[in-house]
Amino acid sequence: MSRPPGSGASPYAEVEALLKDEFAGVHPATTVTRCVEAAHYGALEVTGSAHPGLVERIARKHLHVLALVASERG
Repeated sequence: MSRPPGSGASPYAEVEALLKDEFAGVHPATTVTRCVEAAHYGALEVTGSAHPGLVERIARKHLHVLALVASERG
């Protein structure tokens, strides 16, 4: 998803905010941001586009997996 040049808003700001709220007690905000960025690039690589809904689903799965791994360790 492209944004107008010079606009500082991320096209995934809403996705990021939603996931930060959802995983607030599980992951720091920086982890959520990294997962959203990774999901964006993964979607581009695999499908050639990165619709916010797809990025949200991929990032949410990443965050669930990270939470599972963390719970198994501790």
